[in-house]
Amino acid sequence: MSIKLPILNFPDAELRFKEIRGKIHVLDVSRKKYVVLTPEEWVRQRCLHYLRDYKKYPGSLLSVEKGIKVNNREFRYDLVAYNKTANPVLLVECKAPDVEIDQKVFDQIAVYNFELKVPYLLVTNGIDHYCCRVDFMSRQYSFLREVPDYKEVV
Repeated sequence: MSIKLPILNFPDAELRFKEIRGKIHVLDVSRKKYVVLTPEEWVRQRCLHYLRDYKKYPGSLLSVEKGIKVNNREFRYDLVAYNKTANPVLLVECKAPDVEIDQKVFDQIAVYNFELKVPYLLVTNGIDHYCCRVDFMSRQYSFLREVPDYKEVV
């Protein structure tokens, strides 16, 4: 099985692939199952491994593709990291590598954060990454030079 995937701006990760009914799947270590390998899933899995393996976010405290309700509408976030008391500390929105990170993407994560109230946000297409800290008191955010380690967000 030969897979040609776009080069992303994440450190290498050891991912497991398999073909199921003619489609390539990747093992999602968080959901503990193989999922169809789409361009967005490629970014999501690489980001998940980056957070877990390089930024030391505990795998047991990472949640992938869960539904949330905002203003009676159903949404699915890509990734949320929690602290040990089950409070969300980092919300991640992943896009395919060919999707430009623009205001629309930031608006999307802002809608999710309206419900979740997460202090750190990360938007990535695997090539460009934008991470910010949200100050809920002043209703402002500040962009960070890099994604903080887990110990910095808890």
